[in-house]
Amino acid sequence: MSAPDGSPVGAERSIGQLFASATTELSALVHDEIALAKAQLKRDVKRGAMSGGAFSAAGAVLLFSLPMLNFALAYGIRTWSGWNLAVCFLLSFAANVVVAGLLGLIGLVFAKKAKKSKGPQKVAASVKQTAGVLQNAKPHPREPQQADKAVEPVARSSS
Repeated sequence: MSAPDGSPVGAERSIGQLFASATTELSALVHDEIALAKAQLKRDVKRGAMSGGAFSAAGAVLLFSLPMLNFALAYGIRTWSGWNLAVCFLLSFAANVVVAGLLGLIGLVFAKKAKKSKGPQKVAASVKQTAGVLQNAKPHPREPQQADKAVEPVARSSS
């Protein structure tokens, strides 16, 4: 069994090896933080795109369905109720406005979710916390009686 830098477990490592190991691990941590930020930004952009798509669909439904839907609905209402044709056209228009309003609400829900997302802020706070911990980290001095004892390798299982 060996440490990440290739030295045997339990063997004394030099300051340079420890520093290289810490630098490698810090680099990996920074890369992981960047990958997390990218994933969260991708999710936020996807939510924003969904919001824009829902708003566009609401506009398209209202625009393209009004003429044909209004005529069909107005004549259907007149046949069913016998009301004045103008009132029937107003009712069919109101039905189209309700459908567009529902699609607009769906778009608003997705827009609020995208706006409330704190993904990049969470990652920035995590990076600041990690940097703060590393700045305050100080090596622990070894006691003289421990330095005299021989270091015995510890057997570890790989599972």
